[in-house]
Amino acid sequence: MNFMPVRQTDFPKALPIAQRAKGRLALAFRHDVAASRTRIEKFYQEGCLKARLPHPAMPAIAEAITLNISGGVAGGDSLVTEIEIGANASASITSQAAERVYRALDFAPARLRTTISLGAGAQLDYLPQETILFDGFALDRSLDIKLAADADFLGVEGIVFGRQAMGEEVRFGHLNDRISVRRDGLLLLQDMTRLHGDIAVQLARKAVAEGNIGMANILYSGPALPARLQAIRAALADTPCEAGASAFDGVILTRILAPSAAALRSAVVAVLKTCRQNRPLPRSWQS
Repeated sequence: MNFMPVRQTDFPKALPIAQRAKGRLALAFRHDVAASRTRIEKFYQEGCLKARLPHPAMPAIAEAITLNISGGVAGGDSLVTEIEIGANASASITSQAAERVYRALDFAPARLRTTISLGAGAQLDYLPQETILFDGFALDRSLDIKLAADADFLGVEGIVFGRQAMGEEVRFGHLNDRISVRRDGLLLLQDMTRLHGDIAVQLARKAVAEGNIGMANILYSGPALPARLQAIRAALADTPCEAGASAFDGVILTRILAPSAAALRSAVVAVLKTCRQNRPLPRSWQS
């Protein structure tokens, strides 16, 4: 079956507009001094974006699991997530499952916007599972992180191009992926990934991915930075991936290229466990 671009005049004028998924999720957490724990302060969900608050394994650290009940992301979808961790509060936020970005039949990109704000002495582990991109996808995604002077942040964003076990290959797509980190209003990191057009050819280039189909960025910024760099590099040494970690301007940026989704997850888990001092990952990562 061939899907070829057609002119607007080739469609009947009464053609219905494709349905788009929209969602907004806003979560805020505060530190309860009397109870010595973190509690939810704001919980707003709209459209296809939802969240669940499981009983935390450690009372001092609140947990949240995000869900996209639309079943995946398609061209033209708009999803906005806002996370605020108040002064001295601690939280761990993950996703229920890997997100899927399907083919955009009309080439309109899906737009995903996530903003994270940490107050004085706050701590957040932001651990969404990987995003799986299907052939013909179009994705415009941004992650903006704002940290107080002594806030502690650990975050990951992973991408897998196609479902390798199903024999899929991503040949064509559009990706704009931006990450920014600010501390006390000062920009520490601005990272941009752009891939447009023939994705398979671009991923095959040595300077891009050298044939790997999985990639991840892991960010850490906080008081434990000096000790974390060597531990992260040691964890990466035993993984079957092309990977490295660098520290600059108060941020450790770890990049991973993997030949498969399984290899990517193995490397990401190794780094996250090191940064979390071997605390178990959220249950959704273990399923």
